[in-house]
Amino acid sequence: MIPELGRPLPTIALFLLFAGVTLYLTARARARTNSLSDFYVAGRTVPAPQNGLALFGNFLMFTSFLTMTGEIAIRGYDGVLFAVGFVVSFVVALLLVAEPVRNGSRYTIGDLFSVRLRERPVRLATAVVTLVVFFFYTMVQMVGAAGLAAPLLGMSQPSAQAAVVVVIGVLTTVYVFVGGMHATTAVQIFKAVLLILAVAILAMLVLVRWGGNLSALLGDAAARSGPDAGQWLSPGQKFGVGTHRWEFVSQLVTVVLGHAALPYLFLRHNTVPSAREARRSVAFATWLVTPFYLAVIVIGFGAAALFGAKAIMAAPGQRNSAAMLVAGELGGTPLLAFVGAVVLLTVVAVTAGLTISAAASFSHDIYASVLKRGRVDAAGELRVARRVVLALGVLSILGGLVFMRQNIAFMLSLDVTVVASTILPVLVFAIFWRRFNTSGALWSLYGGLALTVVLVAFSPAVSGNPMAMIPGADFAWFPWKYVGLVSIPAAFLLGYLGTVFSREHDDARFDVLEARILTGAGAQPAVEARPRETAAVR
Repeated sequence: MIPELGRPLPTIALFLLFAGVTLYLTARARARTNSLSDFYVAGRTVPAPQNGLALFGNFLMFTSFLTMTGEIAIRGYDGVLFAVGFVVSFVVALLLVAEPVRNGSRYTIGDLFSVRLRERPVRLATAVVTLVVFFFYTMVQMVGAAGLAAPLLGMSQPSAQAAVVVVIGVLTTVYVFVGGMHATTAVQIFKAVLLILAVAILAMLVLVRWGGNLSALLGDAAARSGPDAGQWLSPGQKFGVGTHRWEFVSQLVTVVLGHAALPYLFLRHNTVPSAREARRSVAFATWLVTPFYLAVIVIGFGAAALFGAKAIMAAPGQRNSAAMLVAGELGGTPLLAFVGAVVLLTVVAVTAGLTISAAASFSHDIYASVLKRGRVDAAGELRVARRVVLALGVLSILGGLVFMRQNIAFMLSLDVTVVASTILPVLVFAIFWRRFNTSGALWSLYGGLALTVVLVAFSPAVSGNPMAMIPGADFAWFPWKYVGLVSIPAAFLLGYLGTVFSREHDDARFDVLEARILTGAGAQPAVEARPRETAAVR
């Protein structure tokens, strides 16, 4: 028997309680947000363990928990492999991203690129990509939150779903506008602790239900998956055979590389006092992510064993309901309400991280560096940043309301693919290739963005099947929903060709960036002057 999911009053009450706590944390953070550095990167005073918790909280969207649990429950072996990709992405971030970003940039990734390349064009291109990522990711969060109103709150009316979008948008705007990165960090830490607690309780209850016998749990899960139990424990449930295996590889490669280079995580690396603390924070987050996904795998197996794929797909929210079904079955209304409130808080915490990153990119890269050419003081840039936060909040709410009834699940894959096909090639070339220049960066950034959007637009994610964004149309000529295996190498090739076809070459800039990344020379001090600051780094 499927437990009833719609228990709105307890879930709403708990969510309001959590929101009250986060608003209190935001009010306290306001007193510490006195400078531009405070607003963007919390004054670079966040200790590594706290930053690791916040990085964990910023990284994990509601899809990382709900959708992943459903994928494992329905797809078995393939779902587990997909979960492993998220863990590996942190290892890539630890080895490739954290230290260079902390030592090479002041606030945004545009700061790092401008050390090596011509400042205005590369800052503008990087900001464009960052804002595109913000829009797609935020729409996924907002529309996902509206969709969760039915399974979590028992509200399928458009007005109720719209109210969820507005509440999340308003809370996000208040957090960032009032407390900047200090408030965002506190909210993400609070959310991370609650999410870890929720997942730990669910996984423990599943293990207790099966007496700690993982073999019995797997056997029951496979038995409920269909007539061929062995097939559920073997590869091929999600992508089948033939060319679809390459699509699976494409998805895994994109998940690993894209999540390691997400622009809104770069700002998080700059909130710590040093590159060593950046490495420690990523390592700390990795130690959290690994057991988290192990617990998610257990919950997914528990959902499959308790209900089976058909029952899960028939529930409100379909695969996103798997974890909630387990909570209702094993913990009753209290646990169901707790998990539901944590999921809604997760949406708010992630959108806060997206918003402050996009605001920093626009105000610091476009306004201060491109439009004003560095001739703006810190107070003026801070005022613009706060106005941008308000504008982004309104845009998020309006976008969520417009797309509320649309299937935009493909945007999540598109977003990660855009990052892996734009930011990642430029980051790798800028750090490791002395010959790299501005032309190569622009070819990678704009070319990778355009190629990814075109391939996804003409893929089965948008048309040609009942689960597409436009199910009644069929103009898909690219066979895969996940295009990273084509777009990522193409973006690297574009960066190479753009470089070798340009005469620009500056060894001195490469030496400056290399010295800064390896030694920290030229990096900003841990505590910057308050309230006066210098203009943007030139």
